[in-house]
Amino acid sequence: MWLIMAVDKKEKKAKKLESYETETSEEIARKLYGIAENVVHQIEHKHPPTFTTKVRGLNNVYFDEKNGYIQLGDKQVTRHFLNLGAARKFMQTMEINSKCYEYLQEGKTASIREIYYELKKNIKGTNENIFDAQEESNDVIVDLEHSANTIREKLGLNAEPRGALYGDITLRDLKHKNDEFNCSKLGRGGWSIMSRIEPEEVEIVDVNADFLLVIETSAMYGRLIEEGYAKKNNAILIGTSGQAARGARRLIHRLHYEYNLPVIVFTDGDPYGWYIYSVIKSGSMALAAHSKYLSVPDARYVGMTLTDVEEYGLQNVTEKMKEGDIKRAKELMDYPWFKSKAWQNQLKIAIDKKIRIEQQALANKSLDFVAKKYLPEKIANQKFVEE
Repeated sequence: MWLIMAVDKKEKKAKKLESYETETSEEIARKLYGIAENVVHQIEHKHPPTFTTKVRGLNNVYFDEKNGYIQLGDKQVTRHFLNLGAARKFMQTMEINSKCYEYLQEGKTASIREIYYELKKNIKGTNENIFDAQEESNDVIVDLEHSANTIREKLGLNAEPRGALYGDITLRDLKHKNDEFNCSKLGRGGWSIMSRIEPEEVEIVDVNADFLLVIETSAMYGRLIEEGYAKKNNAILIGTSGQAARGARRLIHRLHYEYNLPVIVFTDGDPYGWYIYSVIKSGSMALAAHSKYLSVPDARYVGMTLTDVEEYGLQNVTEKMKEGDIKRAKELMDYPWFKSKAWQNQLKIAIDKKIRIEQQALANKSLDFVAKKYLPEKIANQKFVEE
């Protein structure tokens, strides 16, 4: 196989996460304290309090060709407490900042829904709520992430977990009695990936695999486990159940950079599946500021492709694309990381023929076809869509 089969464990662990990814809770807490301290300093010196964060519009997002992922630019916006249009959001930001600092000091975590409800209360002496809707608190959390140059998980916050992990990988839950477990011995579902997967919370103790296979659908993830694919091919499996959640993306990133594990992505053969690959590889515009924590520019795409239709005789099991699918395909054609001849060809076939192909369509050959022939042959022969 093309994979790093001769690399021993020490060599696999040669890559290290960058310093910004391994900041401790104490270091993040100091950043939050510094934000509040700066406001107090402004007031004490009779200066109007201000808070600066990054602009989050498309006009401040770009593709960093050198690093291979989407980045947020340097444009900033300053909110003034004495500006009526910005005063409410300024106050909300200080409340979120204070609450996150409290979580970190107490060693607690909260969901983004919980922090909203904790702060959904009247401002003393008024009939005004600090927050009226969760969209408001979510927006402020993103501002704080940018100002502290971190991710919400390091602020003590998390979202609903989604995704699963299976294979010969041993983890240690540092926040739950240092429990240590191997993900190949947790039943057919594997381990449910948590929203917070930071090194100070979940330690990757050992990995015995040649590559990581990221799978879009839960059904295909389950099929590969049932067929014994992980053990037979010395692979780690991650099922994302659609677009990969932040916790799953963070774990994929960590496995690649901490263990030098090659990442292969397997999705439906349509614009939405290809965009799932795109997000894992290069990040998303919505989370452009966090691409350095979440993306894997070296990720490879194995399928499904529309050229698989002819090669594997799947003409009778394609699906028709809707107008929204075609529109999305045309949008992808303009993305810098889809500009290669191979990707332009895939997108052109989709647009011209108006067809898509699902992972489960391989069952038309046989249930075990994907595990015994499709994936092993394509990976061994390096039949990836070239960038």
